Amino acid sequence: MLVLLWTDVLMWILLGLVLGFGVYAARHEHLREPWGRVVRHPTGVVTLVILGFFVIVALVDSVHYRPRAEGQDQQSTVAHSGETLSLLDAWLTPLREREEKTYSEPFATHLYAKESIELPDGSVVREFPRLKWGGAHLADPGRERLADIGLTALRALAEGLLAWLLVAVLVVGWLGRLGGRSFGGQWALVWRGETPVPCRAALLSLGALLLLCFVAGELALKYHILGTDKVGEDVFYQSLKSVRTGLVIGTLTTFVMLPAAVLLGIMAGYFRGRVDDVIQYLYTTLNSIPGVLLIAAAILMLQIYMANHQEAFNSLVERADLRLLFLCLILGVTSWTSLCRLLRGESLKLREVDYVQAAIALGVGHARVILRHILPNVLHIVLITLVLDFSGLVLAEAVLSYVNIGVDPTMNSWGNMINSARLELAREPAVWWSLTAAFLFMFTLVLSANLLADVVRDAFDPRIRQSR
Repeated sequence: MLVLLWTDVLMWILLGLVLGFGVYAARHEHLREPWGRVVRHPTGVVTLVILGFFVIVALVDSVHYRPRAEGQDQQSTVAHSGETLSLLDAWLTPLREREEKTYSEPFATHLYAKESIELPDGSVVREFPRLKWGGAHLADPGRERLADIGLTALRALAEGLLAWLLVAVLVVGWLGRLGGRSFGGQWALVWRGETPVPCRAALLSLGALLLLCFVAGELALKYHILGTDKVGEDVFYQSLKSVRTGLVIGTLTTFVMLPAAVLLGIMAGYFRGRVDDVIQYLYTTLNSIPGVLLIAAAILMLQIYMANHQEAFNSLVERADLRLLFLCLILGVTSWTSLCRLLRGESLKLREVDYVQAAIALGVGHARVILRHILPNVLHIVLITLVLDFSGLVLAEAVLSYVNIGVDPTMNSWGNMINSARLELAREPAVWWSLTAAFLFMFTLVLSANLLADVVRDAFDPRIRQSR
């Protein structure tokens, strides 16, 4: 049975808006030409490939359902389980169901702490117990583990290489057909990097990503490649499930703050006078309130509401989803002021240019002037700011979850992983892999977003284009 969560619906709506904007930009030269420079930049192509991987994982994790209850025959009335899963959960079922007793290191075959084990002769010794799933296929882990990891990785590399070659052949063949060239001629152009779009950089980054995915997938079926946490859950599974949370925070918050920032910023700069005074007073007052306190107060009120209306939620997933949506709304309310100030200053300048004054003198309506002359000329500022703010919002989720005012503790997120890891680091020996896994995934996403922001800024900033 399909389950529609609020964030799922909003994520797919946002995807439709992005695709619609892509079609709109392709039909207008002032947008098509800058985005063409982004696609023709090697760094832009590589970051788009990496971000595409995160987006695919998040979208697959944004389709939720309730499976059929176990033990039913085909002729009985269909009853569904109370557990809400996603397509990513179904795909990662081996990782989700293979839980250990407690901590274990990456690629370990035994638990991280010694326990009292009773031997067949009745004596009790302190040893590291064998894991239930990690390396369970090995008869002698001490001698076979490294060789098994190496052989599995080599086999996965071969499979990933074959998959990459298939994709490369299809892409090169399609490009050759479009350009009227033979496969060999098109392959030579791609290999020398002489194509308008840097296909070589795109294919190499895609190849590296495919190889990494194949190796991680094959090894994860036999070992806990990033270890397990306190309750024995696979950390690699937690990291993949946290991708959706990070992207929801970064994208839906933008979706919330964008209309207010664009509308109020342009209105303040265009109409000036009392309209400008009211809007300035509004965002100045909002900026004077500490954002963390405002978020904490809002989350506390939401928790009180959910505690008093438990019958309104069918599962813990719906409760966690509502808290995530509410967090996006609060972050959107507190983060639109900086973009509004930028658009106000730019609109004050654009209002005085000759073609805008001529349109006003000819009696053109204010709405038409804003849509035809003001908005297109500030769109580059909007795009640059949104891409730059995305990484900041992803990091904000980690900080807020660390102080327990972020997403629900039952929801997988990098912030919750870091929050739980702070106590694990105090152990002796320290449990370091949860923090490392969250850092690596978050670092990859934020770095890719920042590099793409630099490329977008260079492509859309008219002053940089003129200097070049």
